[in-house]
Amino acid sequence: MIRAVFPGTFDPVHYGHIDIAQRASRMFDEIIVAVYDKPLKKMLLSPEKRIELVKLALNTTSNIKVTGYSGLTVDFCHQIDAQVIVRGLRVFSDFEYEFRMALANHSLSPDIEVVALITNKDHTFLSGSTVREIAALGGDVSSMVPPAVEKALIERFQELGSDQSIVPHTSLRD
Repeated sequence: MIRAVFPGTFDPVHYGHIDIAQRASRMFDEIIVAVYDKPLKKMLLSPEKRIELVKLALNTTSNIKVTGYSGLTVDFCHQIDAQVIVRGLRVFSDFEYEFRMALANHSLSPDIEVVALITNKDHTFLSGSTVREIAALGGDVSSMVPPAVEKALIERFQELGSDQSIVPHTSLRD
């Protein structure tokens, strides 16, 4: 059996993540979507909420499981006996970052392979930060995230009120 880990912060999970997870589920016996709980960047949603939303988004695919984790991804892979790390590539800059990460992970654990899937063309613009910023500005993210995620984002931004410094804004305000 080949078990693969699809790690990320999933803050929030979006259709690009869902596409990669579902495509990977056709390639491997089991996919563990691993929601990282202590990233260096500030998160909009709690680890528990992110796990809940990923589970809701992927509950129709029987060989996908969702869990949280901390520490090095390769250590997590060893803990759950996973042989592969799955990553998604959207744009050229993703390749450089993922290439460096794959080399670092291979240096730490040569027994774990990294497989990168090219995103569906419809999802190339999607990123968690883009979705967060559009939602923070009151924009419509219904084409980017499942309904439960959209609802959670609306609720979270209502909870934050005018204190939305948690979402760094790029150019969508201009």
